Amino acid sequence: MGKNKHALITGLFLVVFVVAVTGIIYWIGHFERERNIYMIATHEAVAGLNPESTVFYRGIAVGKVLKIKFDPDDSSIILMPIEVDKNIIFTRGVFATLRLKGVTGLTQIQLADAGHITETLPPNNNNKAYRIPLVPSMTDKLLDSGEKILVKADHVMMRLDALLSDENVENVGDILGNLKNLSDKLIDLNKSLDKALVSIPDLSHDAQKTLKHINGLTAELQTLSKELRTLSTKTGQLTDKAGNFADTGKDMGDILIQKTLPKMNALLTDLQATSREVKSTATLLKNNPQSLLFGTPTAQPAPGEPDYEEVK
Repeated sequence: MGKNKHALITGLFLVVFVVAVTGIIYWIGHFERERNIYMIATHEAVAGLNPESTVFYRGIAVGKVLKIKFDPDDSSIILMPIEVDKNIIFTRGVFATLRLKGVTGLTQIQLADAGHITETLPPNNNNKAYRIPLVPSMTDKLLDSGEKILVKADHVMMRLDALLSDENVENVGDILGNLKNLSDKLIDLNKSLDKALVSIPDLSHDAQKTLKHINGLTAELQTLSKELRTLSTKTGQLTDKAGNFADTGKDMGDILIQKTLPKMNALLTDLQATSREVKSTATLLKNNPQSLLFGTPTAQPAPGEPDYEEVK
């Protein structure tokens, strides 16, 4: 009986001792590291994330994940309370992403701050407005868009297959053949140009002679131009004199029309009247010569006139 009692006391002592030592170690380990609690919330999957996963802020380990659970009020939301060193101050602009841990498939929490909001995020607060959002990382975005990328890649491969069809390959061969022919023609053209360049000095000499002839012709043209200007000046003077003469002739014509011609018309009228009188006198003398001595006989009255007598 005494031995059993002694063994029981010894066992209890060992249990109390182990619990005490464990508590002391835990207390000593957290004595100088007071931490704040923040809540991370997301609608996305958190595969690979476990409690006790490390939390990083700007690449530095600052805490760990305490628990992963669903929101009691909304099962579509996953909540992850984390504890962070008390000397780390977050703003309302902080956000979280998942960070892969090597090739193990496990993930960690990566915190970052956009720096657009300066308001401090209060710790140890269960208000939904103060939850840290977990946004998709670049890897998640690439994985989500992987199906679209595969569809586009398949579309590109179909286009390449259509581009590399037998007909197009034959057309490409024809194009390459045409390019070779064109290259050969360019080589021949280059040789012809080399020959033409050899004859350029002779052509340049002939061109210089031609230029000399052109210069002489230019000098002659300048002389002719001076003579033409002199002739033009004299012609202008002659034109002025002809204009003055024309003006004088016009004045004389006006005098002739306005003064001389009316007088000549009057004179011609008088001459016509005199001519008629002379003609009448000549006719009278021809028919009755004695009228020159006895005068003009009295004309007999005509029918209807006074003193007319009808001859029986």
